[in-house]
Amino acid sequence: RSLVVVHFWAPWAPQCAQMNEVMAALAKEHTQVTFVKLEAEAVPEVSEKYGISSVPTFLFFKNSQKVDRLDGAHAPELTKKVQRHGSSSSVSAGSNDSAKEDLNVRLKKLINAAPCMLFMKGSPKEPRCGFSKQMVEILNKHGVSFSSFDIFSDEEVRQGLKTYSNWPTYPQLYVAGELIGGLDIIKELEASGELDTVCPKAQKLEDRLKSLINKAPVMLFMKGSKQTAKCGFSKQIIEIINSTGIDYETFDILEDEEVRQGLKTYSNWPTYPQLYVKGELVGGLDIVKELKESGELLPILKGEN
Repeated sequence: RSLVVVHFWAPWAPQCAQMNEVMAALAKEHTQVTFVKLEAEAVPEVSEKYGISSVPTFLFFKNSQKVDRLDGAHAPELTKKVQRHGSSSSVSAGSNDSAKEDLNVRLKKLINAAPCMLFMKGSPKEPRCGFSKQMVEILNKHGVSFSSFDIFSDEEVRQGLKTYSNWPTYPQLYVAGELIGGLDIIKELEASGELDTVCPKAQKLEDRLKSLINKAPVMLFMKGSKQTAKCGFSKQIIEIINSTGIDYETFDILEDEEVRQGLKTYSNWPTYPQLYVKGELVGGLDIVKELKESGELLPILKGEN
């Protein structure tokens, strides 16, 4: 029943080392709280499940349920959250209001994570209820481009979204941040022919991906930017490309969930970073390392190969 604080960290990020020191100090002060460190890139399935897109990130669990999160190296905020959730006394109304506000901000971000967002039980490949399965089949039949969120993966979102949108059941479909409705409404829109005008088409995403890939002769799709890489693999590939002196542009896949998921399918390449030259996929970090070692990287980046 006590609070568990999980720190998703990376050894290459100095801010994580600082926050580990903060955690060690908090552990001495709050002996009833359990503090855990997880190397984010060593547990990709867990990081993906909980939406860990940068380090450091802290998740707070109580009674095996996630109750809060903190993104970034904010020592005062971490201390405040540990004090609030770790306290055995009843939570004040003010703290409740603050937690509710934090959740609403997070829900708004999730709803707007892609132009068309489906909150469902399970995933499009493995729906875990009949209504979600029917919804996915309808959207796929109409060539709708959508991202999804498994409400079984986060009890806080599952319960909070019902109140936030004033819609008591799942699945729920959102377009451009607005609730369209559940399965019955989607069936009605399909029957009236309105569904095709309401939801964005997959073809539009493909056109957008082609445009992004060809935005510059050398394009890198990564976590973060040239200035601030948000994962170790992205940091390494930038260092390699910078050493060649070749000009390139980057796209932060953490800023656009639709591109992040869509590009994996489009290029048939499941991970990031991804490097493109003149609209053609070169590969990820391992391939770029091999090309550098063999002396082929520079000619490829120049478009000679």
